[in-house]
Amino acid sequence: MNNAKMWLVVKPTVGIPLFLSAVAISSFLVHLMLVLNTGWMADYYKGAFEEAAVITASETDIA
Repeated sequence: MNNAKMWLVVKPTVGIPLFLSAVAISSFLVHLMLVLNTGWMADYYKGAFEEAAVITASETDIA
């Protein structure tokens, strides 16, 4: 382990849960920002995404 000396400063009982909590919180925030900042995500959850895909497919068949 390259960072073995880190555990001399931070106890594993504190460091490991802190690290895992930071990963979980950052993952949640990334997914939250994805849902809030994309227009197609809300439409997808409402069920309108399938209609848009069908309209797009039929428009490409006509052209």
